[in-house]
Amino acid sequence: MIIPYIIYFLAGVLQDVFFTLNIRYVTKERVLLATFSSFLAVIVSMLVLYNIIVKLDSQRSIIAIIIYAIGVATGTFLAMKLKISSKS
Repeated sequence: MIIPYIIYFLAGVLQDVFFTLNIRYVTKERVLLATFSSFLAVIVSMLVLYNIIVKLDSQRSIIAIIIYAIGVATGTFLAMKLKISSKS
């Protein structure tokens, strides 16, 4: 079934957008926003990895991890190209 892989990909994108926002907020010394974006990035990544480890067999887990990593890379690309605003 392809739906879980799409969810892993989208979660990777979301996780990296939160991570990129976190870096921007840290550099602008926006403590609360940096803290919240860091929290969200970790929650997304840990939920995905937990789900991959617990719910999938070893063959599908490797594919899921690769798809998640592609989502993270896509999130980096999008966050850098779209210049997500972190107004000070």
